[in-house]
Amino acid sequence: MRITNRVAAAVVAIATTIGIAQAQDAPTTRETVNRASHVCVACHGDGGRSENPVIPSLAGQSRTYLVAQLRDFRSQVRAEPGARGYMWGISALLDDATIDGLADHFAAQTPAPGKPGKPGLVQAGREIFVNGIPARGVIACATCHGEGARGAAGFPRLAGQQADYVYAQLKVFGTALRPHGLVMRAEVKPLSPTDMRAVAEYVQSL
Repeated sequence: MRITNRVAAAVVAIATTIGIAQAQDAPTTRETVNRASHVCVACHGDGGRSENPVIPSLAGQSRTYLVAQLRDFRSQVRAEPGARGYMWGISALLDDATIDGLADHFAAQTPAPGKPGKPGLVQAGREIFVNGIPARGVIACATCHGEGARGAAGFPRLAGQQADYVYAQLKVFGTALRPHGLVMRAEVKPLSPTDMRAVAEYVQSL
């Protein structure tokens, strides 16, 4: 993903603000978080509600999950192509206070509304999400992601998330590119690409 002039300018603003705060031995300010959020919405959409099929929505996401992912990007633990190409550079500018502030900000936003999924897949995805696939040892997605895919206990909100993004991440969990996803690595192993796509289409529709 190319960094636009708008985003590049915002990145410079973040770096400058954090640099000033550190030079003055002052805590990261609300201004820093506000400027950082402008960088986020340039790709993740107004209020963190993404319109780009391959970029996730942040609005209404679990605060705990957002903090964990930003720290994983900053430490370069998450290594899928989008992370290496963009999020590594952005997150390197964020200290813990700014990460916490961004997580609070986006967790408080109104989540993106669901979008219709492909009719032939939504019902199959619902079956997997609600009941799992016992014959293959796949537990119900709702066990961790909560009723209506609204997230629970640090597990991310999936409701209304872009289907293309969810599908891509389900495939990534089967690799070493997201090493903290040990639970998901075991869960996606028995899933076919069609199963993954079905789940993705279903959660997008919620």
